[in-house]
Amino acid sequence: MNEKIKIGLLGVIAIALIANAYLLSTDRGPISNPSDSKATFERTSGNSAAVSDEATARRKAMEQANSVDPMKTRKDASKASNLPATTISFADNAHDFGTIQQDSENKKIFTFTNEGNEPLIIEKAKGSCGCTVPTYPKEPIPPGGTGEIEVVYKPGKQKSKQTKNVTITANTTPPNTVLTISANVLENAAG
Repeated sequence: MNEKIKIGLLGVIAIALIANAYLLSTDRGPISNPSDSKATFERTSGNSAAVSDEATARRKAMEQANSVDPMKTRKDASKASNLPATTISFADNAHDFGTIQQDSENKKIFTFTNEGNEPLIIEKAKGSCGCTVPTYPKEPIPPGGTGEIEVVYKPGKQKSKQTKNVTITANTTPPNTVLTISANVLENAAG
């Protein structure tokens, strides 16, 4: 590509970034559609209070829709973060099984309450390894409602002190809640 074209494109990009930064800092909102030259001119020149108010309202609506993290740009953003946020409260976030044997199956039920004003939707629950398997409700939990997450820990041939996590992803603030289980795994006697 011609060197002059490259420099010209970089200049256009720099001007667009500066203009958007200015508009964000002056509470006029970003230029959302640069091809709409009339709205862009009115927004940047300050000649139209109606356009400015519309841009501010649009920006506030976008921030509200993304209230979990308005600056979030991760490609793998969860579906739950696009829902209205609520609050989850667990009776306890950790459990120690004490001393257990290898190859045993150990269950713990963690109870929780939706303490927010929106339905609680758990998107996923994931153990830190294959030995820790959570089961969670797939249906929405209404405000004030309760639910259970069952965690089954099978240590297999693991031994000694073990600590495992289960990460719950839901439409909560913050979107992830971590439950912890631990145990002292005794080696089975050779037989």
